[in-house]
Amino acid sequence: MPIEFTHVPGKTADAAVPFFYDFAETATKLGLIEDGGFRKIVVDDSAGLLTNMDLAAQVLDRTLSLEVVLTHWAGVVEPTVAARQLASIDRKSGGRLALRMISEPLSDDDAETRPVGHTVIWQRIDEYLVLLKRLWSNDRPFDHEGTFYSIKGGYVPRKGPHGADLIIRMGGQSGTALKVAGRHADVFELAPGSIDEVRQLMERVRRAAAEHGRAGKLRFALPVRVHHGTSATGHKAVDVAGPPAQAALSLLAYAALGIDEFMIVGVDTPREIATTGRETIALLRNSLARRETDAFQPGAYPSRAGLETRATG
Repeated sequence: MPIEFTHVPGKTADAAVPFFYDFAETATKLGLIEDGGFRKIVVDDSAGLLTNMDLAAQVLDRTLSLEVVLTHWAGVVEPTVAARQLASIDRKSGGRLALRMISEPLSDDDAETRPVGHTVIWQRIDEYLVLLKRLWSNDRPFDHEGTFYSIKGGYVPRKGPHGADLIIRMGGQSGTALKVAGRHADVFELAPGSIDEVRQLMERVRRAAAEHGRAGKLRFALPVRVHHGTSATGHKAVDVAGPPAQAALSLLAYAALGIDEFMIVGVDTPREIATTGRETIALLRNSLARRETDAFQPGAYPSRAGLETRATG
């Protein structure tokens, strides 16, 4: 499967204005993103989960093929409500929705009844995802009484096109996070790092997925920040800079690890979007296509020493 590119919105030229603030302007950018070789766009607005759902629906309404990666977390809405809303969005879009699960601190109300900690947060995510998948696939109402959720007559009558197979994206580096991701994630979003650090994390994730017989299903996405002479956007990513050919070359060694997707950060103005699509993405795809024919020849990929790639905090 060829490398895919996902657009991760940052800030506009005015650092206080989110990417989706002015949707008339955003619609123009979405057209450039869709035409520039990006397959997906991340929706992760600071206004919160319910706003993300609304923005995801708007993006899907205004594009033809662009897939939406909806950032989501457990605890804001009940699983039954979330399952219905997500199935509705996915159904209306023709199956162009993916769910990006991130960890989020438990609420103050939760803290009064149970200890708040990293393990607890991921246990809740695990139970939440189990319930979403069950709601997206069951053919009759069911009851559930768990550690975090209680459901009576849970049922979603109108499923999405993917049913329980809606793409789930997760990340993390702790053993607890990898255990949950190994059970649920279809796409694992890697943490930024050197070639060796990224490789080691991929191996840990595969081992976690193998415990559930899912190692072969897992795909990997790597955040990449492209610099165009502007300040950083605040997202963590592998940094690439310089002319488009140099930026594309910097990513080849990461692609050689088996990464399936680059999540591009720092490309938010119409000019940056168009340039990245026309030059960097096109050059990288062409380079990968050429190297596929020489995959078994020595020196097929550039040495790490020659790469202008670095990990950022």
